[in-house]
Amino acid sequence: MMSRKFVYLETSVISYLAARPSRNLVVAAHQSITEEWWRQRRRRFQEVISEIVLEEAQQGSPEAAKRRMDILSGIPFIPVAENSLRLADILVQSGAVPAKAAQDALHIAVCCANSIDFLLTWNCKHIANAEKRGHIEETARQNGFTAPVICTPEELLGE
Repeated sequence: MMSRKFVYLETSVISYLAARPSRNLVVAAHQSITEEWWRQRRRRFQEVISEIVLEEAQQGSPEAAKRRMDILSGIPFIPVAENSLRLADILVQSGAVPAKAAQDALHIAVCCANSIDFLLTWNCKHIANAEKRGHIEETARQNGFTAPVICTPEELLGE
């Protein structure tokens, strides 16, 4: 049997899982897809998070933060090492990720530094952005890393 691939759960995925049902049709669809992935696909992967996800999940209303923290309970951490911090800076300096989204660059860099297979996110502005993906991958490669496959839960639903 093949070993499970690693998937990094970025905070937006956890937020969709923990959120109350939305009346916004797009958000509601994302919530539904995320729940489907969580129920049907997640066990095919080894899930991981970083302390960045934990910190972000604790923000906002205490009630919502508790729901997010309950979801994260028991998911293993990967380290935010010095090489992650350096790569995040390079991703921002190169323009692969805008300076205002430095925290998003850190999610990507942590995955690169820890050889994570997939970065799962609904952040399509700064992370799962088709126009930025090549630049992110090239910047990682130029610095000795392999970028994860950056995707949404919909893209990782399988067949």
